Amino acid sequence: MDTTPNALSSDATVLRLVVPPEQTVPMVFASPHSGRDYPPEFVAASQLDPVSLRRSEDSFVDELFACAPALGAPLLAALFPRAFCDPNREPYELDPAMFSGQLPEWANTRSPRVAAGLGTIARVVASGAEIYARRLPVAEVERRVGSFYRPYHERLCGLLEATRARFGWSLLIDCHSMPSVGGPMDRDPGLSRVDVVLGDCFGGACDPLFMQVAEERFAALGYRVVRNTPYAGGFTTRHHGQPRTGSHALQIEVNRALYMDENTHQRSAGFAPLAADIQRVAEALAAAALEFRTA
Repeated sequence: MDTTPNALSSDATVLRLVVPPEQTVPMVFASPHSGRDYPPEFVAASQLDPVSLRRSEDSFVDELFACAPALGAPLLAALFPRAFCDPNREPYELDPAMFSGQLPEWANTRSPRVAAGLGTIARVVASGAEIYARRLPVAEVERRVGSFYRPYHERLCGLLEATRARFGWSLLIDCHSMPSVGGPMDRDPGLSRVDVVLGDCFGGACDPLFMQVAEERFAALGYRVVRNTPYAGGFTTRHHGQPRTGSHALQIEVNRALYMDENTHQRSAGFAPLAADIQRVAEALAAAALEFRTA
């Protein structure tokens, strides 16, 4: 049987979906922040240079987790950058001060993410630098949410629903990377970070088995691992982590210093070894998922 994964997308400008010939595990992998297609009009509207705009980007995370389709699970990745539109937020987490015009009345303007400048349309990049020199028209909210955010989430929801229909339950692995040192907008400014942070919303987003398997496998491979600090899981993990309904979610954050130069956004010699170790962790999770299915 042909085991070559297939790349599929209903909108090649928004997302990339790689699927196996047959889904054989009840898992879906998603990378919401690795997008690196920066719209020219966005770059032109920014007061930051292109390198600075990439400070919020989870560079190459979709490639680090590229093993997923070979394990029998789909891999979804946003192609648009997080600094342009963040799909790991509510659809309308917005700072009114950023826009000329009235935001929708249902917009969440008071979340901690908005206060930090990191809403659905971010005010700052991860370094704390302001992205825009002037206010955006409020119509830009609907354009970005409608044309970028929603297609990504519609595809993600469809993948998870199809997985539950096939297997009776689903496990979402939400894939991220983090700066090696906490930034000014983070909970740990200036502090060096461990190698891997696993987030399950403090035990609420997935069965404890999956956290345990991921933690033990990363640790056995020599990585320093912590749970839920400083990242317990974003909107995606909270929204899709509903174990009582058969929807489990685990967020994985890997330290960027393990695999890239954070200043130049170039892959380092550590990229291939980390990708190989991530595959070992993913294999362990897939084996646990198959056992969990029959428990």
